[in-house]
Formats: sequence, C-alpha cells, structure tokens
Amino acid sequence: IVKFQVHIRCVFLFSSQANQISSTMGGFNLNPSMFTQAPSGFPSPQQGNQQPYGMYPQPGAGMGFPSGPAAPMGPAAPTGPAASQPMPSYPGTYGGGPSPMPVAPAISRGYRGSIQDFPGADPLKDVEVLRKAMKGFGTDEQAIIDLLGSRSNKQRVPLLITYKTAYGKDLVKDLKSELSGNFEKLVLAMLKTPAQFDAHELKDAIKGAGTDEACLIEILASRSNAEIQEINQIYKAENKKTLEEAIHGDTSGHFRRLLVSLAQGNRDERETVDISLAKQDAQMLYNAGENKLGTDESKFNAILCSRSKAHLRAVFHEYQQMCGRDIENSIAREMSGDLESGMLAVVKCIKNTPAYFAERLYKSMKGLGTKDRTLIRIMVSRSEVDMLDIRQEFVKNYGKSLYSYISGDTSGDYRKLLLKLCGGND
Repeated sequence: IVKFQVHIRCVFLFSSQANQISSTMGGFNLNPSMFTQAPSGFPSPQQGNQQPYGMYPQPGAGMGFPSGPAAPMGPAAPTGPAASQPMPSYPGTYGGGPSPMPVAPAISRGYRGSIQDFPGADPLKDVEVLRKAMKGFGTDEQAIIDLLGSRSNKQRVPLLITYKTAYGKDLVKDLKSELSGNFEKLVLAMLKTPAQFDAHELKDAIKGAGTDEACLIEILASRSNAEIQEINQIYKAENKKTLEEAIHGDTSGHFRRLLVSLAQGNRDERETVDISLAKQDAQMLYNAGENKLGTDESKFNAILCSRSKAHLRAVFHEYQQMCGRDIENSIAREMSGDLESGMLAVVKCIKNTPAYFAERLYKSMKGLGTKDRTLIRIMVSRSEVDMLDIRQEFVKNYGKSLYSYISGDTSGDYRKLLLKLCGGND
C-alpha cells in the first residue's frame, strides 16, 4: 500500500510540472527532435541517400574511382579494372567510368586537311585561266599550279565539264598534250574524285606483270565502308568486272582472303567498346598464334577485318597486357611475305592512321630513287583528310619536316605542286 501511494504522488507531481511548462509555452507540446544536437553528435540524415562528392562519385556520374578513402559500400557488380590497375587505353567508355585515352589520341580539332575550298571560286573563270595557260606557244605551268593548288577537290572536278562546255574540248586531253612526267600524273590525279582516283590506283596496282600489294592494302585498310563501296561501284563500271574478281585473279592464299575481306567494306564502325569482347578477341589472337604450334591465319583475318577500329585498339592493348608482346611483333613472328606485310599495315593503320601514312611517305622518298606513284597517291588522297596530322607525325618520327623531304627529293613544277598539297613547313 505504501509503495502504491508513493507511485501515485510521483505521477501527480510529474503531471503538474508538465502542465505548468505547457501553459507557460502557450500549450505547445515539446518535441525532443527540435533540440540542437551536441557538436560531437552525428549529423541528421540528409535528403535521400546523397553522399559527399569528395568521397563517392557525383550522382549520375557512374561508378568511377573514389577520390579519397571510403568505407566499403557492399558488394557490387564490377564495372572496370580494380583501382590498383592502370586504366586501359581504350577509346570510348565502358563500365560508366571516365573516358580512357585511345592508343592514337582521337583527333577532334576541326578540319585537318591542307587544302580548303577557295572562297568565291568561279568555274568559268577558272577554266579560262587553264585555257590561257595552255593556248599558244609554250605552257604557263605556274598558272596551272596556282589554280589547282588552291582549289578543293569538289571545286577541281567540275572544271572538266565546265571546260568542255565553254570550249568544246577535253581538259584531260589538253593537259596531256601540254604536260609530261610526274607533273602530268599529279595534275590528272587532282582532277579525279577520291573514289575515281582510288579505283584507278587499284587497277594499276593489279594490272601488268607485277602486283603492287602495298597499294592494295594501303587503300583498302584506310578507307571507310562507304568509300570502299563507292570504289567497288566505280571499279566495276570502268573495268567490266568487280574489284573482288580482279583480286581473285591476281593474288592467292591468305593474302587474297585478307584483301577480299577488306574489299567488302563491311567493317563494324561503331565507336563503343565492349571490354569483355576485347579481352575475348585478344585471347583468340593469342591462341591462334603465340600459344599454339603453327598459326591460324583465319582467326587473325576475321578479327582484324570485321571489328571496329576503336574495338581493335582495345584488343591490341589487352593483347599486350596478356602476353607481354606487341601484336605487331607477334604478326612478324608468326607470318611472312605479303600476308605479314598486309596484316602489319592493317594494324598500323588502325593504331594510328596519320603515322601509318607518314611512314609510307618516308619510305617512298628514302634512299636512292623515289616511289612517285606512292608519293602522288598519298599527297592527293590525304590533302583534304589528315595532312596536317601526317605532317606532325612525320617530323616527330623522322626528325625532319615532310615539306623539306619533298623539297630535297623532287624538282621543278612537280615539286611546286606537291608542296602546295603539303600546305606548309613544320
């Protein structure tokens, strides 16, 4: 009974004090969560599940690597290499992480050609200049150089029909009658569309006693699907047989298979990279070459001719990581002859196209004699594509500018027009 009375009094006293406080504060009921926490306490939960950006990736930025130490977040699906490994050099992204650097840095610096459209060019005035340069006694070669060397391909090609419309004569025939040698070849090359010129070069590479295998690979390995398909159309229209038929009749073995595959113009051209597929392809290449007795050339052919260039750069990186040897070294060890040269050219072109063409130009002028057909073809075909990048690779790899090499290895009007296509010294 005594304990019960004491309990009743305690409850009554507490109730009275609470009522006094409540009446003093205007009937406001106290809420413990309103009191400020002690400085040493944990912060109140923030809205949602937001984390400080300095420790975890910014929301929406994907699972990149943390910029500082962090508590474990629990199991998660792997999205890329472990933090202790270097980020592979793949173009594009994978796993939501930051964009890695490709083997050959992607060039996104605007137009990289050396020849541009001439502002306000008038075809009628241009053909008048050409007509005057060839009319009468002698030829004004400098006038031809100045005009053709300052017009883009889409401004030069229409001059053929404009000339015939204005004078009833064939411009190509008139030029052939006035010019000669490599200067004539260069001028006529500049009056063809890119696809016409490529089809012409492929035909010349195949016809006759010998075959210019390097020319075949150079063109087919470096052109886009759309460009190769246009070349095929023009080749068939001009030669009454397909390019593939011409290749079949002039080459053999695995080298023929390589050329036929490239001539389909059916390479995957997506820029995205599937890292798991890149690893699989690298393993397949390793198993087809270094990891077996003999070489399975068909596996190399299938991967190098069908996969996208961005994907293949990732494959080459994975291959290096896997077996500690560059893919080019493995090809040189496993193959020989035209197939080796062809496969190496494909790999080099995929890794770094401007560097590949810089090497081709260097070899065309190195030593005694000049491979003028190669020099003309590359200078004309790349002048509105990546000539500025080729010049950079040339001086970086060979210690001398492309302009100075051309100046020292050619002469006369031929040299003057080549230097116009080069676009300047470095």
